[in-house]
Amino acid sequence: MPSPLAAPAPAATPGAAVPAPTPTPSGAATPSLEDLVARLTGDDQEATPGLACWQDPAQAESLCRRVYDVTGSEWLARSSDWVVAKPATVLFVLLVAVVLRRLLHRLITRLAARVGEGTVPGALQRGKARELLYDSPLVSERRKQRAETMGSVLRSVTTGVVFSIAGLMVLAELGLDIAPLLASAGILGVALGFGAQTLVKDFLSGMFMILEDQYGVGDVVDLGEASGSVEAVGLRITRLRSVDGTVWYVRNGEVLRVGNMSQGWARAVLDMQVAPGTDVAKVRSIMQAEAHALAEDPAFAELVLEEPEVWGVEATTADALVVRAVVKTVPLKQWDVARELRQRITAAFDREGVPFPFQRMMWTGAQGPGAEGAGAQPRDAAG
Repeated sequence: MPSPLAAPAPAATPGAAVPAPTPTPSGAATPSLEDLVARLTGDDQEATPGLACWQDPAQAESLCRRVYDVTGSEWLARSSDWVVAKPATVLFVLLVAVVLRRLLHRLITRLAARVGEGTVPGALQRGKARELLYDSPLVSERRKQRAETMGSVLRSVTTGVVFSIAGLMVLAELGLDIAPLLASAGILGVALGFGAQTLVKDFLSGMFMILEDQYGVGDVVDLGEASGSVEAVGLRITRLRSVDGTVWYVRNGEVLRVGNMSQGWARAVLDMQVAPGTDVAKVRSIMQAEAHALAEDPAFAELVLEEPEVWGVEATTADALVVRAVVKTVPLKQWDVARELRQRITAAFDREGVPFPFQRMMWTGAQGPGAEGAGAQPRDAAG
């Protein structure tokens, strides 16, 4: 039984509208760019149908009413949206694009500067190798140029992407339908992807080659079908000049492997042949002494990075023993060191009486009795 003190609930009036619940702040939608501009210009006020802005009290704070109050021109008041609101939106979009582009460019420039400083591998932190290979002005300048090149490419790409998006937003704000443009761009991208995929592949490969510093101008490389000194490195092709002077143009997308003989350090590999039965210990002692003397020679001391080594017998044949010596050198100087060391070891073998592989003579020509002097000719057989 209800309490007599309780007040009776008011009866609902038939047909009365039920008030809508007040939305919570957490459910509020994020305002769009057009809403922000409308709030700034006062165009977010609801207009009364059939009344102009200067006749409608509800639009007392609208841009249209303000323009009419200032100019007294109905045409300018009606055109205020195109004269003021849309230009303001376009300027706001362009301002955001410029600021965003500037921030991205600063970020890319800082990253490129850090890459240009470079780091030295732990194995080469000390000694002559670091001084010659990583602290030299030539290597430092090459590293900086590579970083600047990649930074320039990234800045150009960033500028194109940012202003392309800003341009589409401006066209949409001006009332143009950008859906056909997006569809056309998609179709064009697919067509370029199929028709110019080789060109795109070359450009992407060129970018990664420069970024990873696989080779640079002046390096001696082996690209498979072509080898020689690099004369130019582009995003699409690489130009080489071989030992005989031939110029090779290699598309970057076709390079499957790169053998660089100029990066970090090089090694002069010297194989000396002596006659079978020669005292190998004596041969190794002579080669080691000559290699050490070469490393101590002021003319070659700056080219040799470490103490030369004689590895020993590399191969044996019926005609010769092959003894190998190696010298770690600065890039592109391994051939000069190998020539000088070969000349010195050959002279030392002559002084010490170390025999070289002998040559066997094979007689070809007439055979059988009376063949002497019947046109038989000697021929050298390689030992």
